[in-house]
Amino acid sequence: MSLVKIQTNTHLPKRIILVRHGECSANADINVYGTTPNHKIELTEKGIEQAKQTGIRIKKLISENDNNWKVFFYVSPAERTRKTLREIGGSFPKRRVMGVKEEYRLRELNFGNYHDPASIGKIKKERVMYGRFYYRVPGGETGAEVYDRISSYIECLRRDIEMKKFVCHDPCQETNIIIVTHGLSSRIFLMKWFDWTIEQFEDLNRMKTSEFQVLQLGHGGEYSLAFHHDDKKLREWGLSPDMIEDQKCKAYGPTGVKWQGTCDSYPFMDCFAEDSDDENTII
Repeated sequence: MSLVKIQTNTHLPKRIILVRHGECSANADINVYGTTPNHKIELTEKGIEQAKQTGIRIKKLISENDNNWKVFFYVSPAERTRKTLREIGGSFPKRRVMGVKEEYRLRELNFGNYHDPASIGKIKKERVMYGRFYYRVPGGETGAEVYDRISSYIECLRRDIEMKKFVCHDPCQETNIIIVTHGLSSRIFLMKWFDWTIEQFEDLNRMKTSEFQVLQLGHGGEYSLAFHHDDKKLREWGLSPDMIEDQKCKAYGPTGVKWQGTCDSYPFMDCFAEDSDDENTII
């Protein structure tokens, strides 16, 4: 049964890899927000080295068990993500690269224009208290607005996948999509991709600079974080035990060897009446 599913999913990329940019000057010094437009903030020397090492690690992950593969890159238009891509790209020969697209919908949450360090600190505290999804940064965006544009991007990505945009001439060749973006944007991506609730999103923690998350295709045709990341790492990123079990289910299936259980993770199921032989008796 699983073999049939694998054969019918040959047009799907093997992996979707989310990468947060390397350390930037604003990560090292919050005063940068008061002097430099957000989209022009550059990587530090440490961030450049981080990005190089990330490229090496991703290349090793992709090529470790297979020499027949290619990659397609998406990148946020911010200077720090573009520079991260350039450093990552040093690990990938051109013949391995199917394409690169600068995707403006992957940009970071708009924090407005210039801000002094004191106001940035105040805004971050208010966001935590109010909720990062609904809080509007003065002169900027809400997390909900980021969700709308990331959702639009994902729908286009899924359409491109269904149209077999990432299929190579060799049907045995694996394709990998690498998305270079930001901390909040990557969490919103996961929220949309896995249909997580707002409450689940609020508990998520962002990746460290130049860290990456691997969504790999499971035997049932769904992507999962559980192939490459253990429970400890998933907990570090803020996934609850139920979310982790759901990732394992997506990876190995409801009757898989790695995890025994069901894939039911729908919210609000607890508000419905229990099943009964005579449903008409429910008032």
